[in-house]
Amino acid sequence: MIKPWTKLSSTKLANYRIFSIRSDVKISPRTGAQHDFFVIDSVDWVNVAAVTPDNQLVMVEQFRHGSETVELEIPGGVMDPADKSPLDTGCRELMEETGYAGENPQIVGKILPNPAIMHNTCYTVFVENCKCAGSVKFDPSEDVETRLVPLDEVEDLVASGKIRHSLVVVALYHFYLWRKRHGRA
Repeated sequence: MIKPWTKLSSTKLANYRIFSIRSDVKISPRTGAQHDFFVIDSVDWVNVAAVTPDNQLVMVEQFRHGSETVELEIPGGVMDPADKSPLDTGCRELMEETGYAGENPQIVGKILPNPAIMHNTCYTVFVENCKCAGSVKFDPSEDVETRLVPLDEVEDLVASGKIRHSLVVVALYHFYLWRKRHGRA
């Protein structure tokens, strides 16, 4: 049976605007040997599956600096300290990035983005009956274009590689499973 490793110490190595890095020294329960592990600490993230009354998914296109590519994604972002819950974050990010708002936000998925090296959670929030309700409020480093995509085209966009952000693909899968369980697929 796999057992948790005992943490002997933890040292913060660097602190950046959106994450920090620490080094944890732990003992293997199997061998008793000590090992050093590097962990990225980040606040939790939220992705939003927002659907209009005519069954279109509210999506965004934006340039991603890590891959240096323009990506088709769903709205999302980090939980701000003022956000009381992932639902608050999802609704805030949806409005800021697209100008859309909707009804009945609910968490339909929760994952660990990369548990090997990261210590955070990414939530998928579904919002229904979304309509344009205001203007966008981009962060200074954001450049985002809103796209409405018919729900029945999303699967092909993932399969063809037009949607390739891994956390977005997982969020869309969680949304698909929720729709299937609730007779909406």
